[in-house]
Amino acid sequence: MSRVHDALKKAEQMGYVPSPQPPNTDLTVPHEAQTTGATAAAVATPATAPYISVGAAPSSPFSITLEQLLDEVEEIPFSPKAGSSLINKAQPTLPPGEEFRTLRTRLNHIQGLEPIHSLIVTSPSPAEGKSFTATNLALAQSHLTDNYTLLCDFDFRRPTLHSLFEIPRVPGTTDLLLGEATLTQALKRIAGTNLFVLPAGTLVRNPLELLNLKEVKSLLRELPKVFNWVILDTPPLLFSADANLLATLCDGTLVVVRIGSTTYEQLGRAVQSLCENNVLGVVANGAHAGELYSKYTYYYSKAEER
Repeated sequence: MSRVHDALKKAEQMGYVPSPQPPNTDLTVPHEAQTTGATAAAVATPATAPYISVGAAPSSPFSITLEQLLDEVEEIPFSPKAGSSLINKAQPTLPPGEEFRTLRTRLNHIQGLEPIHSLIVTSPSPAEGKSFTATNLALAQSHLTDNYTLLCDFDFRRPTLHSLFEIPRVPGTTDLLLGEATLTQALKRIAGTNLFVLPAGTLVRNPLELLNLKEVKSLLRELPKVFNWVILDTPPLLFSADANLLATLCDGTLVVVRIGSTTYEQLGRAVQSLCENNVLGVVANGAHAGELYSKYTYYYSKAEER
């Protein structure tokens, strides 16, 4: 401890460290530190706490402005893959649009209470509809005015977003993280919407090693600064650790299950595998069309008769 004290004393004499000031007894939590989550804690520090200046932090290679997005990102027509069941802004009454607008409303309500702007969409096992859910949720969000939304393919093992929109897979997320493409080169904007899509990119041998790069954390820190929603399609929880890792870097998690397929045991194991307890909800996929959409068909039919 004497060495530490001597070093600090010498630094103070040379002007690098300000002389200690009397502690500030006002422990009022600043307004910016107040949160509305289920559990929140803030630690107040004296306004005159000693500091060591290390210079300005370097800018992130993923920093971008909305003006750059609108000017530089290529716009492509909305031409989804046949049979993909993606919702269409021009046909709002068709299923499954109403269900995803309901999901959108609930998430936007949560966002009004807590600072949630990034989320992963995953499932316990494959073939439960996570990509279908992530894509339609992103489309529903992008149909709102000025609600800029980014849909990212982080399922490097079995990517599907590029095929759903029938766009090139490369360049994409992996190329961006490895410094082989810029953000504006990798992104595509869907015409007629506020949706931007980031495909998976070039195939990588070990996805988990790539996801542990510091660039991933930097990217996910920068994207919510320009997009209101950043939605990640990730691998299933019980088949890799990718989604578990990404969940620690995002604000929330949506877990998709398939009715008649996913078991309670699988769902329980999947949720317990998460390091962060940030599950916003569970989305049930695979209900029969007649069970969900007959009421909407009746409603719109009656409205059209007036």
